[in-house]
Amino acid sequence: MLNINKTMQDQTAVFTLEGRLDTTTAPELESAVKETLPWLTELVFDFAALAYISSAGLRVLLAAQKAMNAQGKMTIKNVNDVIMEIFEVTGFSEILTIE
Repeated sequence: MLNINKTMQDQTAVFTLEGRLDTTTAPELESAVKETLPWLTELVFDFAALAYISSAGLRVLLAAQKAMNAQGKMTIKNVNDVIMEIFEVTGFSEILTIE
C-alpha cells in the first residue's frame, strides 16, 4: 500500500510517499506525477515514510528525472538507509539528486 500526498506551491510539487512503492503502487504514482509535470519547474519527493521501493518505483523516478532535466530540477529528500542502499546498488544515487 502507498499513500501519496501532493502539495503544490507555484511551480513546485512535493510528493510525500508513505508505504511501499512497488509493482502494484507505481502506476498510481506515475499517473499523479504525469498529470502534474507540465506545470513544474521543481519536483520534490519526500521519502521520510517510504519503507520500500522496487524496480517499478525506480522506473517512475527515472522517467520523472528525465522529464525534469528538460524543465527544471528534481530532488529526493529524507531517504532511509534501506532505500539509499538500493539507490547505490542500482547506480541511481549517481543519477538522482538526493538530500
